[in-house]
Amino acid sequence: MRRSDLNPDDAAAARGAALDMLARRDRASGQIFTKLTDRGYTAEVAAQVVAALVGENLINDRRYVEYFVAYHAQRGQGPLKVRGELRQSGVDGELIDELLAAYSEWDIRAQEARKKKFGAAAPAHYAEKARQSRFLAYRGFTGAQIRSALDTTIDYET
Repeated sequence: MRRSDLNPDDAAAARGAALDMLARRDRASGQIFTKLTDRGYTAEVAAQVVAALVGENLINDRRYVEYFVAYHAQRGQGPLKVRGELRQSGVDGELIDELLAAYSEWDIRAQEARKKKFGAAAPAHYAEKARQSRFLAYRGFTGAQIRSALDTTIDYET
């Protein structure tokens, strides 16, 4: 449908557009709302459609966040980066914090990301440790997780 042919108050068409989006992949309610309004539907119609789809459990923000966290953690991204991306999706901050805290493998994921990029050997010099630390920080890991991933018994004064 061309944008000029779109009726901004057509809830059935908005529902069809939302279902088309959900058929491709799971999305957060905030994403669906934004995409519907971007396509030209009124905010009232978009909110009504999103509420109906949430009521039918076709949109479930908790499920979306659980999968999102697991997928991005598996890809070597840390909780800070994941939190930022989820907030851009329009997901409730409390839900994000709850599910990020429930994911217990952040230290393991930080160690795996470091080993994948730099190898199994611990950093031999302070400069290398700083380089690996910056990499993990860029990936969104916290300071405690970075220290855990780089925990070594090497004397860096040499």
